[in-house]
Amino acid sequence: MFVDQVKIYVKGGDGGNGMVAFRREKYVPNGGPAGGDGGKGANVVFEVNEGLRTLMDFRYKRHFKAERGEHGMSKGMHGRGSQDMIVKVPPGTVVIDAETKEVIADLVEHGQQAIIAKGGRGGRGNTRFATPQNPAPEIAENGEPGQERDVILELKLLADVGLVGFPSVGKSTLLSVVSSAKPKIAEYHFTTIVPNLGMVETEDGRSFVMADLPGLIEGASEGVGLGHQFLRHIERTRVIVHVIDMAATEGRDPFEDYVTINKELKEYNLRLTERPQIIVANKMDMPDAEENLQLFKEQLEEDHPIFPISALTRKGLRDLLFAVADKIEETPEFPLEHEEEVTGVHRVLYKHEADPDAFTITRDPDGSFVLSGEKLERLFRMTDFSREESVRRFARQLRGFGVDDALRQRGAKDGDIVKLLDFEFEFIE
Repeated sequence: MFVDQVKIYVKGGDGGNGMVAFRREKYVPNGGPAGGDGGKGANVVFEVNEGLRTLMDFRYKRHFKAERGEHGMSKGMHGRGSQDMIVKVPPGTVVIDAETKEVIADLVEHGQQAIIAKGGRGGRGNTRFATPQNPAPEIAENGEPGQERDVILELKLLADVGLVGFPSVGKSTLLSVVSSAKPKIAEYHFTTIVPNLGMVETEDGRSFVMADLPGLIEGASEGVGLGHQFLRHIERTRVIVHVIDMAATEGRDPFEDYVTINKELKEYNLRLTERPQIIVANKMDMPDAEENLQLFKEQLEEDHPIFPISALTRKGLRDLLFAVADKIEETPEFPLEHEEEVTGVHRVLYKHEADPDAFTITRDPDGSFVLSGEKLERLFRMTDFSREESVRRFARQLRGFGVDDALRQRGAKDGDIVKLLDFEFEFIE
């Protein structure tokens, strides 16, 4: 398996703000509070789409911010909750929290969904705060902020296209010019040590995974060289691109090379010969290549398309990539014969998570006290500081959390500065 990786930012939608409103209708005495609640913010949901093969789309869009809920309205009308933001990902995507390195979701089956960033709940309107002691409250909450996080997407993929051919026929060079893969390239007489992988995108926006598989040598099916290790990588590829050195720079006969490699594929007995093959006549910029190509076509009995190219000068690459992309679309996936039957048992692991501290207190060099903590910051963001009653409620909530006592224990005195997020308060005894 190969891994493609990308880091993105996701944010759930904030909840809508609650409203402070009162009934003021003709002939209705003592109109009470009538402010509605805000709507719920949208979740960011990842959904598996089996039509996708790569994470290429995330190279261009890395920020996903869901819509916020609608604000509450007068006459007790609640705001509308937002529709979840659905982000399509290919099967085999693992979602990891960039900070904690914890796996959030492992998405495998078509249609499978996972909430990656939760939307915030809507703030309550003033109808929610009415009590017999305070029948006309001027308090409303702001919406809860949506969850935000950086996540790493890892795609464990198997190549759609496998490049086969003898060492030094130009497979690594071809891969390096059609994708951003950077394989080691030299005139090795031995072969690429590990399969190099490249994400290839055609001019019309289609993308696929191409692997430069370690060069095949005679006897690979019996385990010579990297034989079995290499052939395992090709088991799932849908299209085989057979690269041939048509200039015969190593002194070998191009047609002999072709026959030898196909014999190896056949002997490995993975029904590899059923895969559609595209023949690439490489090094066409070299002398003798044209004559060799004519001879090769005469000797070739099967009806395989042949694409003359030069990986070095990039000639003929555009037509080749279009042909490969077309062939992938019309070729079904090949199941592995020895794949074990997967049982339909899904186990869920429930972990106890300790409730994090409501707040922490630190000191700045200037002597001010700095409050932080997820609960406290959420409470602060949900408070409407434009209304006196809401401010008094926030002060009561801080006392309930034990913030006042904790500040006194840390030595806070009347008039000391207390900071929370970007705001400063004065500590008053």
